[in-house]
Amino acid sequence: MANYKFELDKAGVGKLLKSEEMTEALLTESRKVLNRLPNGYGMSSGMTTQRAKVSIGTRTRAAASDNLKNNTLLKALGR
Repeated sequence: MANYKFELDKAGVGKLLKSEEMTEALLTESRKVLNRLPNGYGMSSGMTTQRAKVSIGTRTRAAASDNLKNNTLLKALGR
């Protein structure tokens, strides 16, 4: 078996995590999840100092109750 040395380009990874392409990929996948959820759930996106981020969560009391009772968010993720 061959031994290979791998060196991570930390600056390159940092640029990738904050890139427009990463943001679009996250938004695309998050929209798929959001489309599997009933009304009352929503999505927000933003940028931290280290990376792009997207969050999906409840927006109404009814959705929060539904999620507590049925694990709706986890099921929408395919888990």
